[in-house]
Amino acid sequence: MNWITNYVRPRINSIFSRRETPENLWQKCDACGTMLFHRELSDNLNVCTNCGHHMHITPRDRFSALFDGGVFSEIEVPEPKADPLGFRDQKRYPDRMKASQKETGEKEAMLVAMGEMGRTPIVAAAQDFSFMGGSMGMYVGNAIIAAAEEAVKLHRPLILFSAAGGARMQEGILSLMQMPRTTVAVQMLKEAGLPYIVVLTHPTTGGVTASYAMLGDVHIAEPNALICFAGPRVIEQTIREKLPEGFQRAEYLLDHGMLDRVTKRTEMRDELITITRMLLAMPPAVKGDLPAPAPAPDATTPARAEERPPENPVEK
Repeated sequence: MNWITNYVRPRINSIFSRRETPENLWQKCDACGTMLFHRELSDNLNVCTNCGHHMHITPRDRFSALFDGGVFSEIEVPEPKADPLGFRDQKRYPDRMKASQKETGEKEAMLVAMGEMGRTPIVAAAQDFSFMGGSMGMYVGNAIIAAAEEAVKLHRPLILFSAAGGARMQEGILSLMQMPRTTVAVQMLKEAGLPYIVVLTHPTTGGVTASYAMLGDVHIAEPNALICFAGPRVIEQTIREKLPEGFQRAEYLLDHGMLDRVTKRTEMRDELITITRMLLAMPPAVKGDLPAPAPAPDATTPARAEERPPENPVEK
């Protein structure tokens, strides 16, 4: 035995037998701990196939599942002034922005798009909680205004997916001013007689809940989503009492009249198509994207020759 046998040969074998296995093939469910294969999880819209827990999903992935064929066009949003207050805590505000942009691949915390959903033209906006907690800053306010203006211009309904930790502290009072601005944008839709549907996802809190997230014509929430202004921990510390089980969760709010319904993410598209077409006084969407069936002929009227079914040669 020598160094070639003991070291070189095992080293060579380990190099050629090594498998390059990506580290992101499996993801652990936060609720039940089940290891989920990434393709199965993606096909199920980031909903755990074992316990039904709804995990985070990006606006682009959400829109790909929402719009027909995953095809949509982004709506341009006016850029606000960067770092208007010159804010700095542990990091400078521009540095935090660059880090979030690099991590998410998005420009800001809200994506606005338009397209067709079940052959129904719509405008949609979605917040990304992974971008600085989906915080509401001037860009988010501009995005909602741009979405509302485009919806009024094209006479389309607006569907908004909220997910936020509240206002963006790095923009101070300018962030809080987005609450009245977005309220005016929603009023534009109402004056135009256009539906405004809000889908509240986990979590929707703070000034977002106190403004555009609770001004919809219809409010739908994903299961077990946290929806509140002040969080349960803050309330418990303030009133010094234990809160009820499931307090401020979607199902609790539904039972107390704050929501219209709670719908699973995998069923959300069909639900939104039905509600949108109903509010627009349109006929129900045809399943499977097939042409509408021809009206049945009157039983008292004989069918024309071209309408009669072909004869079965076997019967002759």
